[in-house]
Amino acid sequence: MSQSLYFSVLLIALCSLSECIQRRYHHINKEMTWTEAQKYCRENYTDLATVNNINDMNQLMKSVDNSLTKGVWIGLNNTGVYKWKWSLGDPVNYIDTSTEASNGSDQCVYMRDGSWHHQDCKVNMSFICYNGDKGFIIDDSSVSWRDAQTFCRQHHTDLISVRNQIENEQIQKIMNDTNISEVWIGLFSDSWEWSDTSESGFRNWYSPQPDHAGSEDCTVLRMSPQGHWIDLVCSISQTFVCHEDNLILIQMNLNWSEALRYCRENHVDLVSVDSKEIQFMVATLIHQSSTDAVWMGLHYYCQMNLWIWIRGEVVCYQNWAPGNETKLMNCNTEHRAGAVQSGEHHLWISLPQSHKLNFICSRKE
Repeated sequence: MSQSLYFSVLLIALCSLSECIQRRYHHINKEMTWTEAQKYCRENYTDLATVNNINDMNQLMKSVDNSLTKGVWIGLNNTGVYKWKWSLGDPVNYIDTSTEASNGSDQCVYMRDGSWHHQDCKVNMSFICYNGDKGFIIDDSSVSWRDAQTFCRQHHTDLISVRNQIENEQIQKIMNDTNISEVWIGLFSDSWEWSDTSESGFRNWYSPQPDHAGSEDCTVLRMSPQGHWIDLVCSISQTFVCHEDNLILIQMNLNWSEALRYCRENHVDLVSVDSKEIQFMVATLIHQSSTDAVWMGLHYYCQMNLWIWIRGEVVCYQNWAPGNETKLMNCNTEHRAGAVQSGEHHLWISLPQSHKLNFICSRKE
């Protein structure tokens, strides 16, 4: 890599990724086909292992014996339907209007003149990483998208996600200031989906995997090298890893106070959606809800004119629907609480606490 330039005045109000362990992994030392393993995990835990980010990846690897020479099944399988995903695992809520639909093959996205274009991922060009509090890091090396992803993960956090028009304009300004005309960003297209229907775009393929040889539509993690993944025929028998989520959807229609009491009496608490990882888990569970939104542990504290989580933490990570966070509250009227919409983007809304909704409890401190 030739030169990396740091820009730290970016990404308004970014919260760092949570280091909390939000799911538990269980290595099952029985050899089964991928479909048999999926059935076993769904009956005994939550599902075959889903990996949302590098923290999950590290936890998964701790659950597997380092001396294991054969791989283990995880929950990623090839559906044949191509969708856009962010390398960092963010939900794809913002797409530049000039980006064409994926054409049914593996494609990666680069930015030029403020617009997005897709290209074969093997093409070489400069790239831009995200590095937490340090902001954006632009590198003028000319590499493939996969090599850029590897470099960003090894030295920073990941390739950049662009979540809105403001961030898009910020990146283009950096490109203009550094005279770099084209850069890879973290958006890519593939046809692989998680068994639990999670939206996670995190991938850890061993290059040049997946090679789609024959009918290799299921994914194995191999401890060496570095826990990378390969695609295999689903009918091969392997040991496997299940995951157990620390959240549970309760399909009862209760008001917010009743939901809070239920979670505390039967589990731990109403969920605090205080990171991207937990938002992903909520988004996965919410597909099973019978109401248009589900309660979370967020409520409006009138005396301080502030939204806070049920255990007193202020809100850092946010996913509000437009107008809901800043809506003026009248402390003399009914108290309000936060809910997550069941629709496509799983945005947060403010509702009177008397509304009766499904809700999500946390099952672990």
